[in-house]
Amino acid sequence: MDPRPLDFVETGLSARVLALVESEGSATHSYCAPVLAGERISFARHSADFADFIHLLVLLHGQIPGVVDHAAVHTAEPVARDWLIRSTSAFAEERDYMHRLCAAAGPVPSTPRHSEATAAIAQQSHAIEMLAQSERRGCALGTAITLVLEWQAIRKILDVGALSLGIEPAETALPSQSDTVALLDDLPQVERFSRAVQFGADQLLVQHRGMWNLLKARAGARQSSQ
Repeated sequence: MDPRPLDFVETGLSARVLALVESEGSATHSYCAPVLAGERISFARHSADFADFIHLLVLLHGQIPGVVDHAAVHTAEPVARDWLIRSTSAFAEERDYMHRLCAAAGPVPSTPRHSEATAAIAQQSHAIEMLAQSERRGCALGTAITLVLEWQAIRKILDVGALSLGIEPAETALPSQSDTVALLDDLPQVERFSRAVQFGADQLLVQHRGMWNLLKARAGARQSSQ
């Protein structure tokens, strides 16, 4: 007889990671959700907001080596090899795209308490780097996987900003959500490994929400100072 309750729902690692991204990811944040919903079709009237976003994003994810590069070095799972190779190559193209947009968007907009914001984003960058270099089996991979899943929302915002700058958005070569889910389903489902993957996922999302909170506060500070 099955001892589990009748309302028990068995979920694998992929379901848990996707649930985290769906509930805590960038797409749910009040600062960027309107752009994703099409309520702000263009950054033409909000160019300072996009410039601030792209500069902070480059500080988090525009460096070499980045999250996926570190994860490739700190992941020993054979089933993840092809996914990591594809993601490493594709994210190099994403970095080039970010830097193009950063140059086109112009300098960081003048914002009150800028030095404090710089210190905060440096701490977030360090935290993400530590996750991606973790020796705890599964943590670095979970961080990289979640970044790729998160990038779907972030990429949409990059593309909206690109169009407002007269730049044609480039196609992304990052693995699709279905490919990434397939990888998660192929990974060891042992509790210790799964918990490490979820920890990397959760902590990356924490840092991304910190970025959005910071951007929202800076936009409010600019508006108040006008």
